[in-house]
Amino acid sequence: MSSQDNNGIAIRCVGLGRRYGEVEAVKGLDLAVPYGSIFGFLGRNGAGKTTTIRLLTGLAHPTNGSASVAGIETTNGDASARERFGYLPQDPAFYNWMTPREYLDYVGRLFGMAPKDRQRRIDELLELVELQDAARRRIGGFSGGMYQRLGIAQALIHEPPVLFLDEPTSSLDPAGRYEVLDLLAGLRGSVTVFLSSHILADVERVCDTIGIIHKGKLLLVSGRDQLLERYAVNAAVLHFDRDGLPVPENFLARLNAQPWVAKVTTEDERKLCVSVHDVAAAKRNLLALVVEHELLLTRYEWVRPSLEEIFMRISA
Repeated sequence: MSSQDNNGIAIRCVGLGRRYGEVEAVKGLDLAVPYGSIFGFLGRNGAGKTTTIRLLTGLAHPTNGSASVAGIETTNGDASARERFGYLPQDPAFYNWMTPREYLDYVGRLFGMAPKDRQRRIDELLELVELQDAARRRIGGFSGGMYQRLGIAQALIHEPPVLFLDEPTSSLDPAGRYEVLDLLAGLRGSVTVFLSSHILADVERVCDTIGIIHKGKLLLVSGRDQLLERYAVNAAVLHFDRDGLPVPENFLARLNAQPWVAKVTTEDERKLCVSVHDVAAAKRNLLALVVEHELLLTRYEWVRPSLEEIFMRISA
């Protein structure tokens, strides 16, 4: 594999596979992740997510195939590849007696960074992960969210173009998850993020491209919005104001008579679900009917499946 990848691809796998005895943990993985994207790698526990990251980072050797990160092959023992990525494992470990500033300085020394560059980068990262006020506190007293943010900082100390994160939010409370996801969203465009997770809501929130792996096999790779659109349901939901209830029977009759309507379902007295044959015609005419009958709406939306619903259908 060439040391330079001129096609805008930050992470590339060709036929990548790993077998442990009779178990094929990763099966012939072909993947290309473009620079600057936040790639969500989805799968159930045991699907092969962590094995894939270990192969990509050179922590495990493939049974077959190859992989490169930022144009340098990582599956042939080339030590120079380590300069091209940062890595945060699922359960990061720190020297708890150190402060964040001391720990980041230690990691910078391991990468051979000059003192001036280390201090500049440490200041930048403490601000990025919002740990300036805790820079001189012992790491051992940190919350889960602070641990993970420090872990991301250490993975970025040498300014790599690619960042691998293995289940970075799996052990966090809602506040900690929000902090980490907000941080990752801020990296979009400047660092290529490969985010492994089984928490679908997190992936849906921050990732622009999604890959789904199941029993070691990559089932699909798609843009998030394109994936949600592909599995979209042709239905609109109308929420009515209480002051306009009950919904008039003549409105329901007119609605059912429309050639673009497939089915009208009353979920409760305030909520109406309209399944349609023709989405374009429905979008042109549905609200006009509501206005014509002088009904009061509080909400109008086209049903969009969650990533969780799509995932369950694909990986069943």
